[in-house]
Amino acid sequence: MKKLIQLFLIITSVVLFAQKVPAISKTTFSKEALAQKITALEGKKVTIGEVIKNHEGRILIIDFWASWCQDCILALPSTITLKENNPEVDFVYFSLDRSHEQWKRGLKKYDIESQENYWFDEGWKNSFNNYIDLNWVPRFMVIDQRGGIAKYYAISPSDPAVQETLNALKQ
Repeated sequence: MKKLIQLFLIITSVVLFAQKVPAISKTTFSKEALAQKITALEGKKVTIGEVIKNHEGRILIIDFWASWCQDCILALPSTITLKENNPEVDFVYFSLDRSHEQWKRGLKKYDIESQENYWFDEGWKNSFNNYIDLNWVPRFMVIDQRGGIAKYYAISPSDPAVQETLNALKQ
């Protein structure tokens, strides 16, 4: 009976707290989503459309993370491996930290200050995150060379579908 109760509690926890996979995998961004402002490391606000446009002609992975997110931190070594295995792919980090100070501390603590980093200073709920159905972090998106969404939803950089998508885009 005790094991049955434990199993019930585990299943309930997974159902209540797990990421919910979006019902629809979008392949493009809306104008409103691309117009969302995000803060660069040096403090300048840019649109997400500008960030994506800066990588036009190259494959881009967006890593949604936060320094308070244990799963995000645990995923960082796999992200490094993915980068090393795909040097022709660009990576950007979009942070959902609660404050600018927390974000900057996290970048330093996890040694990703030298990477391309942005922070959602307007918080979790904004036109971009709402459009992409962002409901938890970590999350990874693969953007193709034309700025379209090639892989809409992955919760780990070691998800085989991420590498499969990259391989298909490289051809």
